[in-house]
Amino acid sequence: MISVLHPGLYSTIQDMGRIGYRKYGVPVSGVMDSISANYSNALLENDINDAVMEITLMGPKLQFKAATDITISGAEMSAKINNVPISNDKVYAVNENDILSFGELLKGARCYLGVKNGFQTASVLNSRSFYPEITAEGVIKKEDMIPFKQHKCKIINSNKLKTHFFDTDQLHVYKGPDIEFFTSEEQFKLLSTLNTVTTSNNRMGYRFKETIVKHSISIITSPVLPGTVQLMPSGNLIILMKDAQTTGGYPRVFQLTEKSIAILAQKKANDKVRLITI
Repeated sequence: MISVLHPGLYSTIQDMGRIGYRKYGVPVSGVMDSISANYSNALLENDINDAVMEITLMGPKLQFKAATDITISGAEMSAKINNVPISNDKVYAVNENDILSFGELLKGARCYLGVKNGFQTASVLNSRSFYPEITAEGVIKKEDMIPFKQHKCKIINSNKLKTHFFDTDQLHVYKGPDIEFFTSEEQFKLLSTLNTVTTSNNRMGYRFKETIVKHSISIITSPVLPGTVQLMPSGNLIILMKDAQTTGGYPRVFQLTEKSIAILAQKKANDKVRLITI
């Protein structure tokens, strides 16, 4: 078990998502940055779908009640074990009563804490991913006890440090099913604008500041996916993320790749991105 001494700003348990239930209106959920989460599991020799802790902007303070191996990938949040600094993308042994804490956010927005064999929270609809009204918990709270399988620790002195793939402002996209509603000039504007992330960004979606192409186009409510780029009548773009609804009524002008979803998940308010068609 892990005892949550402080929950941080917004920490959840996530795996690769709740697949096969969108027809019932259930969001996919799952990790926002699948690249970093998968890297964390790979370092621990876990299964790709083992649950990790997704930590957003400000990290929690956690006490381990049993020994295991851990690793952290994604955003750099000045992690420490018993007040001793540790690095991202390396495996560390933790023992009973060790405390993992986080400090200043240095890069990115979300990091992923992996434990050997993954977190063992309840599986609902074939996924451990937190989502309000689907799982008992929506976020991790103070005094929560989060289960994992005790593991005989081993220290791996590897330097498998990876470059920060999210050090880019480019989001690669495919053209969406509704892009042809807009002229070539309007499409050019959508692709040439440098968009600024607003404070309205979370696991459901990212809104952008710039007004690009105002319109009055109405479509029949249609399927949307994580990564769907919608153009609001106001002329602003919204990009749907992992907890997004399953249908929407705004024109679907582009669709992000999975890597681009991961890159966007590491952006925060006032960061800038541009769309690049594949």
